[in-house]
Amino acid sequence: MKDLRNQKAVVIGSGFGGLAAAIRLQSKGFQVTVLEKREKPGGRAYQLKKNGYTFDMGPSLVTEPAIINGVFEAAGKRLEDYVSLTSLDPFYRIYFHDKSFIDYNGDSENMKKQMSRFNKKDAANYDRFMAVAKQFYDAVIHEKLGSVPFSTISSMITFIPRALKLNALSPAYSFVKRFFNDFRHRFMFSFHPLFIGGNPFKAPSLYLMIPYLEKTGGVLYSKGGMYSIIEAFVKVFEEIGGTLVTNAEATNISVKNGKTNGVWSGNRFYPADIVVSNADFKHTYDDLVKSEHRKKWTSGKLNRLDYSMSAFILFMGVKKKYDNLLHHTLILSERYKELVDDIFINKIIPDDFSMYLHIPSKTDPSMAPEGCESMYVLIPVANLDANVNWDELKDRYAKKVLDYLETEFGMKDLQESLDVLEVMTPEDFAKTQNAFKGSAWGVEPKLLQSAYFRPHNQSEDIENMFLVGASTHPGAGVPGVLLTAEATEKAIMDYVNSKKEFKQEHLSMVSSSY
Repeated sequence: MKDLRNQKAVVIGSGFGGLAAAIRLQSKGFQVTVLEKREKPGGRAYQLKKNGYTFDMGPSLVTEPAIINGVFEAAGKRLEDYVSLTSLDPFYRIYFHDKSFIDYNGDSENMKKQMSRFNKKDAANYDRFMAVAKQFYDAVIHEKLGSVPFSTISSMITFIPRALKLNALSPAYSFVKRFFNDFRHRFMFSFHPLFIGGNPFKAPSLYLMIPYLEKTGGVLYSKGGMYSIIEAFVKVFEEIGGTLVTNAEATNISVKNGKTNGVWSGNRFYPADIVVSNADFKHTYDDLVKSEHRKKWTSGKLNRLDYSMSAFILFMGVKKKYDNLLHHTLILSERYKELVDDIFINKIIPDDFSMYLHIPSKTDPSMAPEGCESMYVLIPVANLDANVNWDELKDRYAKKVLDYLETEFGMKDLQESLDVLEVMTPEDFAKTQNAFKGSAWGVEPKLLQSAYFRPHNQSEDIENMFLVGASTHPGAGVPGVLLTAEATEKAIMDYVNSKKEFKQEHLSMVSSSY
């Protein structure tokens, strides 16, 4: 093991992936500095506070807490000393277009009982489906495929026979159809790729590990919201000697002879032996690295990638309670594939929509004033490839959503009870997070953009630059981006240990040239 105490690492961005990578590297002995463009850390997991209401602006639920705990353990800490988690039951309620609903949870008998109301054969197939989902889960989590950097085609080839045997490469929805006939059950077990920005009709069925991941680890809530985990990560990072610099947007990654020697933020230079970017993938290459240093990730190749959908989000502080609603609720359109096609393929904003309603104050009264609710409504929409002027549309679209919730869904007097209303559009993702095309989940997770075919954890253009976050392997979602940090740590340590004179080599790179 090399002595890394004098090695400097700069991490660009303080989302879940960036902070997890920073903690892991600081724990290995690197002197780590995190550069964050905004006034607070968090990245896509940002927080909004207004009039006594608190809103998570990105991820909103905890799954697979063991992966989160792994970050704390890397620093010799314990999750329970920093974060308070509460299990939710049901995980979420799913309302279908015909007003029927299912309370989705991890209790096999409860799920089969609910499913039997709609299709008894489907209920009988529940255990068989979960047995296969468990195999996907075991491959990704227990066999560590999610935290191993697929840096070579040979590393991918070794997995292909197992993937074919599991039928893990077929589209998620097609796989689910083999087990279930009722439209409710087909949705309920196939929609999870949407949680990570994927199209259920194209994303590999390997992502159906998520239903088992939820079943075995539960769906949990972190007191204070997801941002409390960001705050805990920052606290741990600083306790072990790391440095977080806010209001410090990275403006250039300095490169010489195929290696980076640091990062510019305006006119300040942060020297580095290792650079890790948690910024948007395309932004990292196209805006921070000059074109002459990019042979693999040219602007043309970056533009040819498929990017995930975006989101239209309402943050609502409501001066009343809706006792019939749960912490997490899905409200679905009658159209499933057609709506997904409009979002991912046709790139239009249709008349109908499906939505996710998050009310953390149901579990945590501190998220809203007494007698009030903190609400977050997310509607999946096309990214900025859609020919839409969101500045013109956002107020009308927000009114349409509010009208639906009030009149169709039954949230009586919602609009007159609004104390806070803030709106986030795909344009806001682009402006605040440098997200290309306003994509909320980065590079789309589909077969030819997964594993080896996904952007690598180690840059192919700059040998000592690494990447974490939604667009790298294994992908988006909080468990996914935390696994990218683990995979990137492994790639960095492999790189460091392959260099006989790591520090001396980098000491010679004193040029601050762009």
